Amino acid sequence: MRWIWIDKFLEFRSGDFARAVKNLTLAEEHLHDHYPGFPVMPASLIIEGMAQTGGILVGEAKNFEEKVVLAKIPKAEFYGVACAGDQLIYDVKVLDLRAEGAVVACKAFVNGMETLLADVEIVFAHLDNSRANQLFGPKNFVFTRQLLGILDLAKAQQASLAEPAKPN
Repeated sequence: MRWIWIDKFLEFRSGDFARAVKNLTLAEEHLHDHYPGFPVMPASLIIEGMAQTGGILVGEAKNFEEKVVLAKIPKAEFYGVACAGDQLIYDVKVLDLRAEGAVVACKAFVNGMETLLADVEIVFAHLDNSRANQLFGPKNFVFTRQLLGILDLAKAQQASLAEPAKPN
């Protein structure tokens, strides 16, 4: 089973910035198990949502030619909790993009942009394709066409916003 912690992209600027949303509902089984009676999104899954947002941003910058993996999380600060019924907004900014990997700064907001929930820095590594193919096979195990569909939607929305209004 593949877990996707992004519902959609709200904004996407190639190689620079991405904003994604995740709606938390009681239909999500993990909320019931984390603290029974107090359905809270685990911090590790919030980080995973930011990592997926950042991984897509980093991978897309190089046309998904290399496998992008999370290498480390040097900073993760949380200021509250996210519960069922909340909406998370993930803002991810590329700080450094190199051939060997990337560093991104992530912020998670709850219920719009008014409340900062988390401030996280994530380091990604680009795996050399010859070595990665030996270890994992040629299939891109992180990004599938199905997942990239949400990215295509965001790009289409951005393009339509950038077009000037046509006169009547």
